[in-house]
Amino acid sequence: MAEPLTVTTAPHRLLILGITACPTGIAHTYMAAEKLAAAAAELGYDMKVETHGSVGVEGTFNQADIDRADAVVIAADTRIDPSRFAGKRIVSVGVADGIHRPVALIREALAAEPSAAADGSDGSDGSGGETRASNAGKTDFGGTLYRALMNGVSYMIPFVVVGGLLIAISLSLGGEATPKGLVIPEGSFWLTINQIGVLGFTLMVPILSGFIAYAIADRPGLAPGMICGWIATTGSFYHSESGAGFIGGIVTGFLVGFVALGIKKIPVHRYIKPIMPILVIPVLTTVIVGGAFVLALGQPISWVFSTMSMFLTGLQGGSAIVLGLILGAMVAFDMGGPVNKTAFLFGSALIATGNPAPMGMVAAAIAVPPLGMGLATLIRGRYFSKPEREAGIAALFMGFFGITEGAIPLAAAKPLQVIPANMIGGAVAGGIAALFAVTDSVPHGGPIVAVFGAVSGVPMYFAALLIGAVVTALVSLLLLGMSARRAERHTPQVAGSAPAVVDPTPTNDSPVPASALASTSLADAPTPAPKTVLDYIDEDTIVLDAAETDRDAMIRSLVGRMGATGRVTDAGVVVQAALTRERVGTTAVGDGIAIPHAKSDGVSGPILAFARSRHGVDWSSPDGTPATLIFLIAVPEAAAGTEHLKVLAQLSRALMKPAFRATLQAAATPADVLAALAAQVGPKQSTPVAP
Repeated sequence: MAEPLTVTTAPHRLLILGITACPTGIAHTYMAAEKLAAAAAELGYDMKVETHGSVGVEGTFNQADIDRADAVVIAADTRIDPSRFAGKRIVSVGVADGIHRPVALIREALAAEPSAAADGSDGSDGSGGETRASNAGKTDFGGTLYRALMNGVSYMIPFVVVGGLLIAISLSLGGEATPKGLVIPEGSFWLTINQIGVLGFTLMVPILSGFIAYAIADRPGLAPGMICGWIATTGSFYHSESGAGFIGGIVTGFLVGFVALGIKKIPVHRYIKPIMPILVIPVLTTVIVGGAFVLALGQPISWVFSTMSMFLTGLQGGSAIVLGLILGAMVAFDMGGPVNKTAFLFGSALIATGNPAPMGMVAAAIAVPPLGMGLATLIRGRYFSKPEREAGIAALFMGFFGITEGAIPLAAAKPLQVIPANMIGGAVAGGIAALFAVTDSVPHGGPIVAVFGAVSGVPMYFAALLIGAVVTALVSLLLLGMSARRAERHTPQVAGSAPAVVDPTPTNDSPVPASALASTSLADAPTPAPKTVLDYIDEDTIVLDAAETDRDAMIRSLVGRMGATGRVTDAGVVVQAALTRERVGTTAVGDGIAIPHAKSDGVSGPILAFARSRHGVDWSSPDGTPATLIFLIAVPEAAAGTEHLKVLAQLSRALMKPAFRATLQAAATPADVLAALAAQVGPKQSTPVAP
């Protein structure tokens, strides 16, 4: 663990603790740390800074530091737990304020009232003491919704995986096909395993709802979010045969979050503040949102159920193919939610009347979302994050056993692309099953029911299921890839650079020129020595007096420069990742500096490019200045937490020094830039690659 960043000036003994964190933990985190430490030295105080970056938490405070501290400055755009600083003077702001207002923040922290508690009992956001709006609060409303949804999904995924796999295993090893469905005998060990899996699924939606609310309102929203999420999935609360599924959990999560946040902002007497987050806010929020769901939202759901059931019943007979298309799309729409369950109950009910054909349509479509999306993650993994790819593997396994919910993590993360693809694939599967009169005498779906002999027309059943899964995979990849392909078409190629897709590994059959060997060695060669910035940048990725005046054009130009190293495997994906990061919040930090960054599998290794702008680029900088010094960082998805991030932290700190910036501005050649970097961070440490 790194030593805390410490500035000590005798004889003053005031100690300020600082915490810095940005959403990606790459640049702003360390810039804010450097600025706060310099400000403390200027004021004559001791200071220790704890950084929460992509490499992990560095400079962790011990209890002696906390006991001695006179004030705490939290400059973070991610959630920081302030409970260990109970009773301390605290100011909590965005990471950009830590960069641009460090002296003012230290003074504000020393002037703040000591926090009454560290759990938000002061009625604030949980930081204690004085709080100020962070950059996260200044972002667009859509970004707030997205981050809250992703928070809920990240906590939900383990419940989906554990519950689904246990159910699948129990059905596979202990299930028996009966007229009443796929049943595990009473008293069987596998029934216990199945019940544990069902419990995982039961908790899935309340967890989703609770942590969406938590992301918006902090801990006061957690309990109401889980309680209301449970209400959403329990139809008996509002006289419905089926609950609202994961869509209902998303609705309750957002409602709880914003209601709790609104109540938190109501000014109350200081004697009431301590009980606000543990009593008043949770109780009022639960009553308001839970009551609204039971009294107002539940009845429309019941009406939708009955209306859809009547409509489906009228589509039998000559409209069998149309019925199959509709049932398949319904099953795939919300993956275990109310629409899915309406179609499932419709098919199940007709089995008892001697008409197992609709259940055959439903059974074919049930496995399409998890199988299709699992297949998509295997075909084009770079479109998905690492947790999503892991969820895709689990979805393939769950799809075999007819567990539609296996696709929920992917649908919740990318609803506009995944849900339409699921519906199209499900409709295709249901339509094919209807066309060839496939029947299913068991109220269950997926390949497993064919294994147990409950399906007629087995070859066409498997054909319907597989074709539907392939359609879902291809449509989802088409939708996910459209924006990336647009960006790639606009990415300029740098004259004389290598193609965007290059295998940098030398072989006996294809000699590599010396220049390529030097580029290849930048990050890929194993060496025990620590890396420096020079291991990720060379003269080919440096451009002085760049003519671009548009932010997006500058990013595309720098990605084009990176192509010369052979470590860019998909330039369009890298550009799109960098632009997506800019939409979350500008990467300009003031003083004419911008550090755009992209975490993408479009690069095979960490890489750094630099541009000095001739006229300056409008980068929406917090201080209003155009960006003239621009470092673009690109790293693979799997590279988070490795040595290169520590190196980039060094670069971020170096850029806070006026002398270093002046040297970059005065550089006449790319070699001068490399020399300036070497003076700050040391020489290149990579071991050359042998020809």
